[in-house]
Amino acid sequence: MFQVRIHGRGGQGVVTAAEMLSVAAFYEGRHAQAFPSFGSERTGAPVVSFCRIDDREIRVREPIMEPDALIIQDPTLLHQVDLFGGLRPDGFILINTAKSFDELGLGEFVEGFRHERLLTVPAGDLARAHTGRPVPNAALLGGFAALSGLISLDSLAQAIRERFGGTVGEGNVAAAQAAHAWVADELRELSGAAAG
Repeated sequence: MFQVRIHGRGGQGVVTAAEMLSVAAFYEGRHAQAFPSFGSERTGAPVVSFCRIDDREIRVREPIMEPDALIIQDPTLLHQVDLFGGLRPDGFILINTAKSFDELGLGEFVEGFRHERLLTVPAGDLARAHTGRPVPNAALLGGFAALSGLISLDSLAQAIRERFGGTVGEGNVAAAQAAHAWVADELRELSGAAAG
């Protein structure tokens, strides 16, 4: 079972991100589960959502304490909340920012992690360019598809279109495609640097 924890703030589409990820997995013939963890928070309050993907039926229902991947929609949460709790050194981390892990003050923290699984992507900027709004969820999922290989971009695009439809859906698909290309380019550079 692959478990993803998504952190962000109310109004950033954190819950929708987990739902779209689970639908994309469903389109690929897998079992998936998505659910949020929040109370009566207002817009801007920290929110976390969860997504599990497996080839077999998923029976567990509790929050994800040991994720295989973290998607962080709002980097202002980095030093306010324990976002990294339970993540193993071989886990994936994708953060919505144009800054590096060093610039975020995380360089020393991530030294023990697999560097080819740690990336930042300016998902909010890509979303703004394609939708007119800086809501990073669909773009981050596009980047996550490239980083993890967990789902295909085609399945994700289908899930986004099902969720949004019309021009909003197409804008979000374009943002996801742009983030996917961004992450794929970053991964090529990383592998080239490692080989050289």
